[in-house]
Amino acid sequence: MGTHLTRSDTRVTRREALALLAAGTLGAPTLLAGCNRPVTNAVAIGSKDFTEELILGEMYAQILEKHGLAVSRKLNLGGTQVAMEALLRGDIDLYPEYTGTGLITELKLKPRGDAASIYRTVKNEYEHRYHLIWLDPAPMNDSQALAMTQAGSAKYGVRTLSDLAKAAPQLRLGAIPEFTTREDALPGLQRAYGGFQFKSVKLFDIGLKYKALETGQVDVVVAFGTDGQIAADHLILLTDDKHFWPAYQVAPVVRRATLERHPEIATSLNKLAPLLTDVVMRDLNYQVDGAKQEPADVAQAFLAAHHLV
Repeated sequence: MGTHLTRSDTRVTRREALALLAAGTLGAPTLLAGCNRPVTNAVAIGSKDFTEELILGEMYAQILEKHGLAVSRKLNLGGTQVAMEALLRGDIDLYPEYTGTGLITELKLKPRGDAASIYRTVKNEYEHRYHLIWLDPAPMNDSQALAMTQAGSAKYGVRTLSDLAKAAPQLRLGAIPEFTTREDALPGLQRAYGGFQFKSVKLFDIGLKYKALETGQVDVVVAFGTDGQIAADHLILLTDDKHFWPAYQVAPVVRRATLERHPEIATSLNKLAPLLTDVVMRDLNYQVDGAKQEPADVAQAFLAAHHLV
């Protein structure tokens, strides 16, 4: 949903939700960085600048190429602001976006309702305001979260955010800077749950926070629902029992004019959506972040296994 810092040398890690997006640190001059040279009359596919988006952007591109469309890849653009501006200008025709990000960051609406109602809201508002169409959302939820090791969760009896709010004075939090100031992060948690006064708060680049947890530097870390390290490190995602965070389902957002020219885009990409669950996306992300495979290769293998390419 938000913002990330680097996951690897050139990628920004899971998720720009908390790091780059609200701060607007990535501006228009970076728009074409890392992009391929556009193909005339091609469908231009963009993505933000972290692992999950690179995988999804490649999936969209490969599926459309399979269906005979010429595709121009403009992946790794930057944060939400950069991607959205590129879409509105027509520099790209579509990119993967998250419902919670659209609701809070772009539409400036309060995070209320279940996943289905949030999707309906962003779908209707994007079409009305921007002539942009949300295709079908995936069931995966890349929401913000807080995570602990299994041992830490058991030691302190913490399984939910309500538990954590009470236990916080005994615990050290590993966070990225924006988490301590954003309204949809620590200040909001303190209002929604009470408590959340940690023994200490240590700030890390996103790519280092899981290492800090595993090496005992902190007891709990900021996480995102489809982080590959959650499954790989057998971490516990604490249950948001008061539903503070909205759903962050991902879907292609497409210019309406593009869909009018190529209606097959919706049919083709909607076949992918049901396959992208939390478990699946965590595994795909880990193949890139943990196993160091290329996003294009990970995307191709998954699509081939499901007969989409």
